[in-house]
Amino acid sequence: MSLNRTAKGIVLVPSLLLGGAFLAASLWNQGEAAANRTLAATLGGILMATGLLSQLLPEPTKQDPGEAQQPDADGP
Repeated sequence: MSLNRTAKGIVLVPSLLLGGAFLAASLWNQGEAAANRTLAATLGGILMATGLLSQLLPEPTKQDPGEAQQPDADGP
């Protein structure tokens, strides 16, 4: 399965949305949420970094179909 722009977008959008939600939860200082600030900030940072880093993956170059099926010049 090859990487493409659609797959990158599918990874990017949920990662940024969930990462933003976790970072927002880490800023909340009331009740039970205050005890989990470090966990929420860590998860938010990891999710946002994953989404952004997925955009840096190189896209594969398209190969000519005729180029792949040519016989070797060294063959018998």
